[in-house]
Amino acid sequence: MSKSLSAPLAPGSIIGILGGGQLGRMAASAAAELGYHCHIYCPEADSPASEVSKYSTTAAYDDEKALAAFAEHVDVVTYEFENVPAKTAAFLIDRIPVNPGPKVLHICQNRLREKDFCNSINVPTTRYMEVTNPESLDRVVRDMGRPCILKTTEMGYDGKGQTFISADTDLADAWNAVAPNMDQAELVVEALVDFRMEISVIVARSIQGDCQAYIPVENRHKNHILDQTIVPARISQKISDRAEALARHMAEEMELIGMMAVEMFVTTDDEILINEMAPRPHNSGHWSMDACVTSQFEQFMRSIAGLNLGSVFRHSDAVMTNLLGDDVEKWEEILSDPASKLHLYGKDKAKPGRKMGHYTRIIPRN
Repeated sequence: MSKSLSAPLAPGSIIGILGGGQLGRMAASAAAELGYHCHIYCPEADSPASEVSKYSTTAAYDDEKALAAFAEHVDVVTYEFENVPAKTAAFLIDRIPVNPGPKVLHICQNRLREKDFCNSINVPTTRYMEVTNPESLDRVVRDMGRPCILKTTEMGYDGKGQTFISADTDLADAWNAVAPNMDQAELVVEALVDFRMEISVIVARSIQGDCQAYIPVENRHKNHILDQTIVPARISQKISDRAEALARHMAEEMELIGMMAVEMFVTTDDEILINEMAPRPHNSGHWSMDACVTSQFEQFMRSIAGLNLGSVFRHSDAVMTNLLGDDVEKWEEILSDPASKLHLYGKDKAKPGRKMGHYTRIIPRN
């Protein structure tokens, strides 16, 4: 049976974070401002998050001895990525409060479960069908029509774990691109959506049941990786209100304690379709660090620690740009603009497509 917090965490408490990347780094910095200490648990030594945390454990996610010691040392556990191994989550949930909880993690770890959940609560998604072997892929593509997209149900991000099926794509090649050397696998085929924009909404929900959503933002990608986030999204007030309402509805139905990002498509007919969700802070919410009363990272820490949520009031419009690979070398140029706020992640090696930092150009609202 999973445990839960009985009262808000007092200053000096220790928050355990599974994962040591940049999201953990920025969350740990926000926790420190609230008077908390953080304990990072991840397999990699010298992770970006451990650089700014008081405690860290370098161990595998299946190391039960290390996990037990970690659980004994912290007051609550959260995670900076949703692909926490199921056994790791189950081991910890029996010993220490974990926010967001097991229901949220179970849904958000799997694209098929995400879409099934959305449909069960009357939230629209892209059209999709499950496939389990090459023969079912052939049948599903005939039913779905081309073009469409074949995806893994788990572990895919930044365009990984998926392949585009066009009119002349060989389906055997498509299967092998996503599930190489496998005769059986859980995959999903999604219809191609005629959308004019991708937006996202970051929503947080507290132990007390309060739910706060940041304004919808517009996301632009390059090579399947988020390049820029434009704040606010260039959509009508009606669409904006609908997007926020959907995100809140999903958080409440999921009984979220913590934070979730909901990625959505706005179609050419001004319909909203849910694409994916992530139960943690999100790249498209980084702008809030510089343009809101409460950043997504402070809100994340408030929500999982049992505190009241902060104001999501936006005092500035913004454009957030990711620094991928060698883009990080532009740091001096970025800092020459007084309206730009630079955030570097402390990663030692710049690799193509690797997120090394971001900057946000602030446009104060009149």
